[in-house]
Amino acid sequence: MKTDWNPALRDQFDLPYWSELQAFVDEERRRYPVYPPAQDVFAALHLTPLAEVKVLLLGQDPYHGPNQAHGLCFSVRHGVRVPPSLKNIHAELHSDLGLPIPDHGNLEPWARRGVLLLNTTLTVRGGAAGSHQKRGWETFTDRVIRVVNAKSESVVFILWGSSARRKRELIDTDRHTIIESVHPSPLSARNGFFGSRPFSRTNAALVAAGRDPVDWNLTDSGNTGR
Repeated sequence: MKTDWNPALRDQFDLPYWSELQAFVDEERRRYPVYPPAQDVFAALHLTPLAEVKVLLLGQDPYHGPNQAHGLCFSVRHGVRVPPSLKNIHAELHSDLGLPIPDHGNLEPWARRGVLLLNTTLTVRGGAAGSHQKRGWETFTDRVIRVVNAKSESVVFILWGSSARRKRELIDTDRHTIIESVHPSPLSARNGFFGSRPFSRTNAALVAAGRDPVDWNLTDSGNTGR
């Protein structure tokens, strides 16, 4: 992992759980389809350097269908049908900030603007949601959360759904801001996600802390600036 995350996470690679986790994932890939592809597992850390993290948006599992997951929570590549939860995120983005709803589900522009799009579990067996949970990924991603929490600059943590909200105990709310609600899934979005205005609230918290707001616009896919 040749990024500025490496010094902060290097100690994890020498712990027993890490070798066990990698052996498990390798065996799963040998026997089943596993998502995302191996080269995309750490995409969130590659696209959003630690030094530039302003927001941590926490997901759970990668998408478990073919050609969906590419290492960024909630995101799919251009040309892939937008999943239902992401459609609801788009709808709330429009309601909150008045931004146009994009015709794609690629969230890479957010990642390049300081939004760490982190899942708590970084791989999944195809067609089997939750199949790689409790195998070690949570230990690693908890460490990522703690590293972000240790940043001197104020960060906004966006926690959607019960799995993400359980991580609030890792976050120092005296220095950072937590924005949380139910998950944007169609099963729960109407119970508190719609109308929660996470994007404007995130930017208000960043500005209050003396940081630049995030450009949440996704309609110009060629704009990867920060």
